[in-house]
Amino acid sequence: MRAGIMQPYFFPYLGYFALIERSDRWVVFDVTQYTPKTWMNRNRVLHPTESWNWVTVPLSNSSNSIRIHEAQVLDGGKARASALGKLSHYRNRAPHWRTVTELMAAAFDGAGDSSLVALNVSAMRVVCTYLGITFEPLICSELGLDLSAVDHPGGWAPAVSAALGADRYLNPVGGRALFTESEFTERGIALEFLEFPTFEYETDGYAFEPNLSVLDVLMWNDVDDVRAALATATVKQASELLPS
Repeated sequence: MRAGIMQPYFFPYLGYFALIERSDRWVVFDVTQYTPKTWMNRNRVLHPTESWNWVTVPLSNSSNSIRIHEAQVLDGGKARASALGKLSHYRNRAPHWRTVTELMAAAFDGAGDSSLVALNVSAMRVVCTYLGITFEPLICSELGLDLSAVDHPGGWAPAVSAALGADRYLNPVGGRALFTESEFTERGIALEFLEFPTFEYETDGYAFEPNLSVLDVLMWNDVDDVRAALATATVKQASELLPS
């Protein structure tokens, strides 16, 4: 069983969904310190006139003194309206504007409470459903795991993977410097990395910007094209990428 463990990001880039698709168990990692101004409460879409623009969800308690699962959306209604407003300039250009705005609205409506984690999980769910990706998340703060022995950032993934009984752990290749392979192998877990090439596509009247939120990807591409892009991701063993 392959585990994927990531912090809950707000409508993350497409590679995040390639990671979900290739994981047998997906853990929403929400038990560590919250860091303000990260991908957890904001992401990027195209700007109406140049480059890109932030879509941000304001929090009532944004602070590095709280845990991720304690983060609360300030005003769900206003956040919903503001986020949808940041997509309005796509209306007359992007072929899937209406569908994507409906997905965003459904994410906010399906969150159920003011929890940022609930909102981000809801957003992941609506995107995965749209793309035909199985999504059955495990919320780390709800699992009752004893992780008290973890004393460094690279130690969380092997500890959680072992607690779940995983024999493989998959991480984005950009985070490879965080890990020591022996921390996985001594637990009988193979460390793997996912490489996801940049997906380029036409953005009528705008300059293409790489690695924006999945919202931008879905604005311009139909499901089959996005599925084809997801299929370009490749899994590599740690031995291929880490120093011996």
